[in-house]
Amino acid sequence: MGVPGSVVPVDSRRELDPRWQRVRQLARVAAIGTGATAAAVVATGGVLVGQARQARRTIPMAEAPPPRCDGVYGAKLPGPPLTMVILGDSSAASYGVHRRRETLGALLATALSRRLHRPVRLRRFAVVGALSAGLRPQVESALESDPDVAVILVGGNDVTNRTPPALAVRHLVDAVRALRAAGCEVVVGTCPDLGAIQPIQPPLRWLARRWSRQLAAAQTVAVVEAGGWTVSLGDLLGPRFAAEPSRMFAWDRFHPSAEGYAVAAAALLPTVISALGMGPERRPVLGRGEGVRSLPQAAQEAARHAGTEVSGTQVRGRDRGPAGRWAQLRRRTFFGVGVVPQPGAVADSPTLEGTA
Repeated sequence: MGVPGSVVPVDSRRELDPRWQRVRQLARVAAIGTGATAAAVVATGGVLVGQARQARRTIPMAEAPPPRCDGVYGAKLPGPPLTMVILGDSSAASYGVHRRRETLGALLATALSRRLHRPVRLRRFAVVGALSAGLRPQVESALESDPDVAVILVGGNDVTNRTPPALAVRHLVDAVRALRAAGCEVVVGTCPDLGAIQPIQPPLRWLARRWSRQLAAAQTVAVVEAGGWTVSLGDLLGPRFAAEPSRMFAWDRFHPSAEGYAVAAAALLPTVISALGMGPERRPVLGRGEGVRSLPQAAQEAARHAGTEVSGTQVRGRDRGPAGRWAQLRRRTFFGVGVVPQPGAVADSPTLEGTA
């Protein structure tokens, strides 16, 4: 998901704000894609346009860019810094919060430095409003930092901008492959469930949910095939947003709040640690619903269950079975990202570096 980071002039802000454009686009696509008769399309289109207008009145406009979070976290800890880069759209950039320590990147870097007891250098290259097609320049800039791990959140804007899923996935795969070729581990938070956005009402919400999950499943298959790891974000915030909307989402009811980003960071953190090869060495005890699947099956399950990790694995020494590549599906226990540091650990504020 993404909205522009700059302030829009008052006299033209509604016409220029991409959120309203995307809601209108969703309505147009829904009316065309139902496969119904012409009369039904017209009727459905009228309902969706009405819902789009209601969403326009409900979701506030962009205010200011998200805070920068680049720097070294845990600078006083021993050893050379581990470099992490954050790529993607407004979710990766943490649009919706006002303080550095509340951003997804800062939360992940702080928690990672505490878990590994070593410094973490963070660089954020994510761009508010980015589509998957915009990952290439982000990757090119990120590779100059010689990253150890990249975290990518992207996909929401591809859904709302009607990017063909195959095209969006191809851009994402190109990014993953370029990073992997440079020796960087990659963790992708797949497309969020736009059906969880409350200002979008049914039936538009149902269609948004379907398209989001389809893209998330396609992203999962492609990323794991390319050597990356995925974590389904889905409607991770949906149930809690319904119960505590003022806490879990920002003022626009569209992007996560500081607590919302903390939930997302908690979902991503254990997979980042595993991707780096720094998790528990012992074989984990799998919970209910976990285990080895064919990659397409694992992708479909992950798209339906937020917080699910998917990674490549082997069965009897083989990467593939009759239904394709084997995949390990895990529903991780979320790590806390706001724990009190142990003696000698870093404070919340990083040693700042130049911004990207």
